[in-house]
Amino acid sequence: MLDAKLLQLFDLLYTTGSVTRCAEQLGQSQPTVSIWLAKLRHALDDPLFVRTAAGMQPTPRADALIGPAREVIESLRRLAARGPAFDPAQAQRSFRVCMTDASHITLLPRLLAHLRRVAPGVRIDVAPIDAGTAEALQAGKADIALGYIPGLESGFYQQTLYAQDFVCLVNQKHPRIGRTLTRKAYQSEAHIEIVYGRGHALLDGALKEQRIERHVLLELPGFLGLATIVSSTDLIATVPRMIGETLAGLGAVGVYPCPFEIPSYLVKQHWHARQHDDPGHRWLRSVCSELFMRLDQSRKKP
Repeated sequence: MLDAKLLQLFDLLYTTGSVTRCAEQLGQSQPTVSIWLAKLRHALDDPLFVRTAAGMQPTPRADALIGPAREVIESLRRLAARGPAFDPAQAQRSFRVCMTDASHITLLPRLLAHLRRVAPGVRIDVAPIDAGTAEALQAGKADIALGYIPGLESGFYQQTLYAQDFVCLVNQKHPRIGRTLTRKAYQSEAHIEIVYGRGHALLDGALKEQRIERHVLLELPGFLGLATIVSSTDLIATVPRMIGETLAGLGAVGVYPCPFEIPSYLVKQHWHARQHDDPGHRWLRSVCSELFMRLDQSRKKP
């Protein structure tokens, strides 16, 4: 295999007919260029150029090889060139995003609203986060995964979007709970248990560690309908803050600090190395970080 610099020398010498001018254009000394030319002659088993009064003239073999050599040089240039820039305003592309059903309520509406403004031709396909998420990212069947996904923290790129703690949702007209929710009241009231997502495991672990017993009257597989249920009953729901504050804005639901300690966690976006340098993928990741980091900052303001 010929070195690319030898092919470049071949092209320049064929064009200029001068070792001196080749050295100038390549930024090399004449002795270095002479050494390269000797290697090229040895590799191709031909003098390639002979010195004449009119300069270095190509041999018949050089005449035969210049076309293929220039094709190889152009191919190498195309390989080394940067890919086309991603223009969101003109793009027609689909992205597959893995997220939880809570993110359907908290993150997806904001993402879609932004895309409709700046990238009307971009489509989002939403997939659940499950046991196949890692394989989907590796195979290119999914672009990013948004959420608290400890299983993707090894072997994947990741970026923290915001920290998440827990709150309690209570009917604003609850007959027994006023301005504060005490630990005693928490234990004496009936509860809704959401048995979906990694956050459930953190909550369950905290309850067991602190020996807090709840009377669970309703078990749900997700957050669909939760605001309506809380606003029409005296049941308490303990949920991640982002989903809690979002649902509170949809109905007559109050948000209370949890009366006991629950470990917080980090919501991140995860992606595989195969997508890391894709211009469109970089753009999508930057959109998610801008939208959701800003969302977290606005929540922290008094």
